[in-house]
Amino acid sequence: MSERLQLRKVELVTANDFVRVLHRHHRPVVGHKFSLGAVAGEFLVGVVIVGRPVSRMRDDGNTLEVTRLCTDGTRNACSFLYGAAARACFALGYRRIGTYLLASETGASVLGAGWRCLGERGGGRGLYRPAHEKTATHWSASSYLNWRTHER
Repeated sequence: MSERLQLRKVELVTANDFVRVLHRHHRPVVGHKFSLGAVAGEFLVGVVIVGRPVSRMRDDGNTLEVTRLCTDGTRNACSFLYGAAARACFALGYRRIGTYLLASETGASVLGAGWRCLGERGGGRGLYRPAHEKTATHWSASSYLNWRTHER
């Protein structure tokens, strides 16, 4: 029988360390508004990092964005963290929270947390300018699906 997931606040350093070790295609982030962790027993099994939207068009002061979510594969940890991030966002007075997933991902976790898909957008073509060559990854040119939970 698996242990029930518990929510814990997590410092950015801890969340970034978790992302550095386990995330499939993203690096740690520079800043955040808050980070949360999913704990099973005494073990950290997932983290969500929430910050200002990456897109300046969405950065209206009322919107936050899940910039990283990473788990060790523990069942339901992703949905647990997406739901917790949304509740925390609204409790802090924000009106919207969103995220982007690769179009190749199923979106089952965000659907399980009650989020909805707003549509597809191209990704990261600007990252291939020579000035950004060091930070470009082959994922940055992929299509992304924009997801958002219900507005408050």
